[in-house]
Amino acid sequence: MRLLSRAEKEPGHFTVVPPRVAADRLLRPMERYIREQHEEIEQLRWTFESLLPVYESGWAHRSDAEPLELITDLCVVQETIEELMLSCQEEVLAAQPGGPRSPLALEEAAERDRRGLARGVAMRTLYQHTARYHQPTVEHVRRTTGLGAEVRTQAEGLCRMLIFDHRVALLGLPDDPHAALVVREPHLIHCMRAFFDCCWRRASPFPVTFDSASALRISGEIQESIAAMLSEGLEDKSIARRLGMSVRSCQRHVSEIMKAVGATSRFQAGYLLGQLRAGGAVRDQE
Repeated sequence: MRLLSRAEKEPGHFTVVPPRVAADRLLRPMERYIREQHEEIEQLRWTFESLLPVYESGWAHRSDAEPLELITDLCVVQETIEELMLSCQEEVLAAQPGGPRSPLALEEAAERDRRGLARGVAMRTLYQHTARYHQPTVEHVRRTTGLGAEVRTQAEGLCRMLIFDHRVALLGLPDDPHAALVVREPHLIHCMRAFFDCCWRRASPFPVTFDSASALRISGEIQESIAAMLSEGLEDKSIARRLGMSVRSCQRHVSEIMKAVGATSRFQAGYLLGQLRAGGAVRDQE
């Protein structure tokens, strides 16, 4: 701490250094290092800012020339999302199917969303109902909604997408989770926004605290979706994938549905459910 100094004329002895002098001796090199680092940061910032007009010119040219762009590298996809988030001015719409998100994905999204919300960017996110039962996702939603974001859920029917303002969107690919399609075509983005708004109106607010009535209703919606897909002859694996749940959870729901309709097999359950749905459709027509 530089509070002691060896005595020049008395070997083995020390003299006390005034605290202000000791502080100056200790902190001056640190302050000089910080000052140099700050100057380097400002120089780098100026360098990057000087490149911005060239980048924006190239981006604008590419946007005009390429209404659709396929990105197959996950790192490039993530960098594109980061760039679009930084340049977003008004609104971000996100649809995240597949149920719970990985903790790493939530961690990466948390800081990005916080910065956007702090700039006044509106955010609306759609998850599937099964995300409600994943505690890390619940915590992420609690934080972002506390900052002003809106989050809702629905049983199925989502495709992975991100829409930034009214100008650029990213679409996930069903056969490659590491790739994305960048969309800059205005009419297509308009259709994507209309699809998102339609899903949003049908979706239910994501609760960040337990509500037994809401939980019971959502569980009923999940089972209704499973029953509908059973009547269509879909296998458990396909149903689970469409609803963003594990196969084991899906099988548990299927077992409950079979018991409710008095079926002894999946095939019989699908047949009985199909009969019930057909009967309901006839009554609706009458």
